[in-house]
Amino acid sequence: MMVNAIIYGLIILLALLNIVLILLYLSAKNNPYYVVYDEETKSALKRRVLSLKDELESELTEFDVEDWERTLEESIEEEVKKL
Repeated sequence: MMVNAIIYGLIILLALLNIVLILLYLSAKNNPYYVVYDEETKSALKRRVLSLKDELESELTEFDVEDWERTLEESIEEEVKKL
């Protein structure tokens, strides 16, 4: 008797899961997550990404690893002292 109830519960759960997955599939099919850009927008985005890349690379050349490690060790020591 109890086994039958568990089996029926699992069947209902799996049926609901199938319905949810079908709804998600249909939603994704109707509204694709990708966007098609025109050439002007695409080139503007490409320029922006390249400028951000250059900016990041310049910041990385100025980045002091030893200072960062020292700061990290100090913050770890402070956290250990708090424990």
